[in-house]
Amino acid sequence: MERSGMLSRGTLFLLLSSVILVSCTDKSRQPVGMFDSGTGGLTVLEAFLTLDEFNNTNGERGADGLPDFANEEFVFLADQVNMPYGIYNSMGKGDVLKQLVVNDARFLTERQINSKILVIACNTATANALSEVEDYLKTEHEGTRVIGVINAAVEELLSSVNTDSPSAVGVLATEGTIASGGYERTINDMFAKRGDYKPIVVSQAGSGFAESVDLEPDYTDLTAVAPRDNYRGPTLGEGDGYINISLMDAYKFDTAGNALLTSIEEGKILNIQLNSPGNYARYHLVSLLEKFRNMDSGAKIENIILGCTHYPYLVDTMKNMVNELRDLKRGDSYPYRDLLSQNVNFIDPSRYVAIETYIALREASLLNKSKRAASLRTFISIPNPSLSAESLDPRGGFTFDFKYGRGLVGLKDTYVYRELSREFIPEESLERIKNRLPATYVLMKFVNTK
Repeated sequence: MERSGMLSRGTLFLLLSSVILVSCTDKSRQPVGMFDSGTGGLTVLEAFLTLDEFNNTNGERGADGLPDFANEEFVFLADQVNMPYGIYNSMGKGDVLKQLVVNDARFLTERQINSKILVIACNTATANALSEVEDYLKTEHEGTRVIGVINAAVEELLSSVNTDSPSAVGVLATEGTIASGGYERTINDMFAKRGDYKPIVVSQAGSGFAESVDLEPDYTDLTAVAPRDNYRGPTLGEGDGYINISLMDAYKFDTAGNALLTSIEEGKILNIQLNSPGNYARYHLVSLLEKFRNMDSGAKIENIILGCTHYPYLVDTMKNMVNELRDLKRGDSYPYRDLLSQNVNFIDPSRYVAIETYIALREASLLNKSKRAASLRTFISIPNPSLSAESLDPRGGFTFDFKYGRGLVGLKDTYVYRELSREFIPEESLERIKNRLPATYVLMKFVNTK
């Protein structure tokens, strides 16, 4: 006879079988994992939360008035303390960049989170470490798929470009993404496969742009009132990478408050430092057009790919700039009018990433069919509390020299992951998320707590 309070072998076997069955069939309820080098990747998450491209009942293409990911749990990781990713290669630390990206993937797929699919919401990480993440998943999480952003952007370009006449596409991306050649290579390959006319590609490395969006102090310091020594953004000069004084009418920088830091003597500008995300956007868009002008291709830019997930925060600024530049007159000429199509399309790959992920989950029968509402957990990387003060800047992040001086040995010991809270994000960044990404903001549980 069975002793009271104990289970028979048969009963125990049935219970264990049930647990195994649930674990095997319940993968659909595991979260969608997503990561970026900072909070810019939340623009991708917003596209997921607002996507309505499919019928939720049968999965067929066609909006039904309901969000396609209405029942999914999302886990987002901002590797904030290690950003910007775009500089590692130029500092000779490409191996460190790859390891950081794999570490992000590992965090989102380990047992505590156990994501059913990974989305790399970062162009630099996709361009430089997608294959490393794929290798990691094959070794430790066979069957878990990873989705990157570059192919998604080019898919949208394929549907947008005019193949009947010469056209051009601008690519705004980080230094690391541009240096990798990821966009130009993918554009060439995908257009060649389709047999279409390939657009002319002009690229601009957005030095400091993403960093400014995340208020990295070496690029934007909201407390600064004059040019400063630790500034690492574009400076006054001539040629690629410099602020050209002869183009000030085109830049049309915002001079309100401390958005632009200048030093002037006897009416002459001696120094200029950008100190707002909007001014970085203005500088890099004009720089892109100046590069295109020098190509003398005879084509017009029809599309501009926002090849960094931080850039869509400033898309309204750039759209307004296109109209400003088209109408800019110098003497009797319009220097930018012949470079720009009448309707320039800014491509944010986020929507196509969301579509690709939905299709991948549907084909693998991994869409969450439960009736629970979408939810979100957010994590951020911070310096390891055991680090010495010499490794940290005044805001509590890594100093530039420490960040880019690290090697692979001991790398993971320099930082830790924590759930995002007001302690780890500037109020200015949170306000930007509230205004630009309302669906994401609503799901960020900590925003209503002080």
